[in-house]
Amino acid sequence: MEAQVTEARPRDREATRERILQAARTLFGERGYERVTVRMIAGAAEANVALVGRYFGSKAGLFGAVLQGEPTFSALFDGDREGLPRRLAEYAAERMQHPPDSPILRALERSAGHPEVQGVARERLMTAVLNPLAEHLEGPDAYARARMATSFFLGIGATRHRLGPQPPTPADVDRLTAIFEACLAE
Repeated sequence: MEAQVTEARPRDREATRERILQAARTLFGERGYERVTVRMIAGAAEANVALVGRYFGSKAGLFGAVLQGEPTFSALFDGDREGLPRRLAEYAAERMQHPPDSPILRALERSAGHPEVQGVARERLMTAVLNPLAEHLEGPDAYARARMATSFFLGIGATRHRLGPQPPTPADVDRLTAIFEACLAE
């Protein structure tokens, strides 16, 4: 009797980790955090379910790793400091009308209240929004001023999520600019 030989995938930690990340990105984006299991992710990545825990610690840790690869609004810092409130207002106005482009950020928006996601969402907010904004500001209380502007962003997203999208008017952008000027003023 002849033994069957099957070709096994060569062990490559980084390639496996990346497959898991890509599978998680796809599944979280399509189904949201709550509807995805670690077993589903491992199956889609053709990886052992135990490797998710080894590489990412938990489902929430994996979600955090996926978030790290998502876009930030750092491009808003390009340009002069005086124009920052207007750029923030234009970005906020776009958020009034449309959810984030990224399916992962939409999943985060939907799942931010989930107990497993709260810590991950807080960390993402700190590293992708609050801290970069505070570092971009000059003068006293930069962190407090950045926190006020960030709170306003969160309110816009929450309002759109609960009441539905609203197309902003030019007057809305002017009002938002005034609000961001007040939030960011020294």
